[in-house]
Amino acid sequence: MASSHDAFRLTAQGAAVAEARRRVQARLWEWGVDDELSDDAGLIVSELFTNALRYGDSEKIACAVRVCDGVVRIEVTDGGTGLTVPQPRVAGLDEECGRGLLLVSVLSKAWGVLAGEGGRGRVVWAELGPADPCQ
Repeated sequence: MASSHDAFRLTAQGAAVAEARRRVQARLWEWGVDDELSDDAGLIVSELFTNALRYGDSEKIACAVRVCDGVVRIEVTDGGTGLTVPQPRVAGLDEECGRGLLLVSVLSKAWGVLAGEGGRGRVVWAELGPADPCQ
């Protein structure tokens, strides 16, 4: 499969979450990625964008999606000044929030956090793809 790439920036507001999800899923469908993987990517983009919006303290949020050799890589970049590294946590049964990164870790093959360009903000990335045949 050929490599495909798209990148965009959206204003850091609530409507950006749905717009980012729609855009990523539309690109993946255009590139022939199967529906299940596209759906999982949509959920991951929603979670990462929500976190960037909630904790990123920035005016714009950037997103990049790339497909190479059947692996989908999603990167969401905020321009915030937060010093903490996003980590999954255990949410209480009655809490509405706190499960996003746990969901990302379950749906992705790998995920992580990198420092943003110039040390400002952070890039949270996730990779998805078909299951390894050896597993």
